[in-house]
Amino acid sequence: MLTDFPVTGKKATRDGFGDGLLAVGEQHSNVVALCADLIGSLKMNAFIKAFPDRFIQTGIAEANMMGIAAGLATAGKIPYTGTFANFSTGRVYDQIRQSIAYSDKNVKICASHAGLTLGEDGATHQILEDIGLMKMLPGMTVINPCDYNQTKAATIAIAEHHGPVYLRFGRPSWPIVIPESMPFVIGKGILMQEGTDVTIIATGHLVAYAMEAVQKLKEQGISAELINIHTIKPLDEEIILDSVSKTRCVVTAEEHQCNGGLGDSVAQLLARKNPTHQEYVAVNDSFGESGTPEQLLLKYGLGPDDVIAAVKEVMKRKGL
Repeated sequence: MLTDFPVTGKKATRDGFGDGLLAVGEQHSNVVALCADLIGSLKMNAFIKAFPDRFIQTGIAEANMMGIAAGLATAGKIPYTGTFANFSTGRVYDQIRQSIAYSDKNVKICASHAGLTLGEDGATHQILEDIGLMKMLPGMTVINPCDYNQTKAATIAIAEHHGPVYLRFGRPSWPIVIPESMPFVIGKGILMQEGTDVTIIATGHLVAYAMEAVQKLKEQGISAELINIHTIKPLDEEIILDSVSKTRCVVTAEEHQCNGGLGDSVAQLLARKNPTHQEYVAVNDSFGESGTPEQLLLKYGLGPDDVIAAVKEVMKRKGL
């Protein structure tokens, strides 16, 4: 792995949310939490034990949960809603659009079990369209952290940001690569490795796989620059444009559909400001299926070797 970002263990990003929620509850007395019958899965038990009067169990009624959260925000609370990403977006899109985004309510929509890495529960629970759905809403901030530490820091940071936030995280134990001491700044990407031949822009779980790819590429004589984009909206345009102006080609990597995700956000930026060769590592217009997280990521073309193949393809088109 990269020298400045060594792997220090493995832990699920949803654990980072649970620990961050407790911490932010201790820091802000107006933080309240709501859950749609998935307390254990969202790791909300510690918050509930510490602040039982600041928790609402809505049951399997996600649309009601969003409406209640909007009302609480109107009363000056900072509501954190918790359920699976599929139920946090697709099932309640109308409520989010009409009751939260349209009126700029200060609601934090916290979505676990996102992407393929939900695993064995299968395609009906593995939403791969949620980033696109949420980033299209005016005023919605969209955050997709890469590991336990970054998720915990993001959970705390969003309380200071006024306005609706979509915070996306996952189910499986995953490599911890971000130092616990690193501050989380909404809208600011992280340069994890400098390089000159190609830019790799990764988000969420794919950051760890991109790190593996960078190391293998180095052994093959290819210098890859790696950027961790944890905030997809607002996008850190400066860090991307600075890198691409040097490398002149880019690969984006994400656990999401090709359409509507990080790759499309980067492509729109480059189309406007610096047209550049680009390859996507993402799910190609497909639903998922049951399997272990690792099996599914490899089957659907999201592994380290897929990042390497995309790098070689985009460099070929660049003329190297």
